[in-house]
Amino acid sequence: MKKKLKREGKFWVYMVECSDGTYYAGSTNNLEKRIKEHNYSRRGAKYLRGKLPVKLVWCREYCYYKNVSGAERRIKKLSHKQKEELVRIYERNKAQ
Repeated sequence: MKKKLKREGKFWVYMVECSDGTYYAGSTNNLEKRIKEHNYSRRGAKYLRGKLPVKLVWCREYCYYKNVSGAERRIKKLSHKQKEELVRIYERNKAQ
């Protein structure tokens, strides 16, 4: 039986910086657990193999899954420079 996807609640789109300076974007309903999975359990994205550890550098919370999937797709299409700028803005706002 297929597990039903939870469509409401808290969801995050996030971006991590890999050890080689590249960025990876993803989404989850448990941000802390997902970052730990990337770094310690070696589960998940093949892109991250050989690029560990990763560091959370950006995230945004959403209430609906449909908003998360669209935001994740948009972030994945950004250039490296655009992702760097997104991280800079996020860090600036977080510091205020």
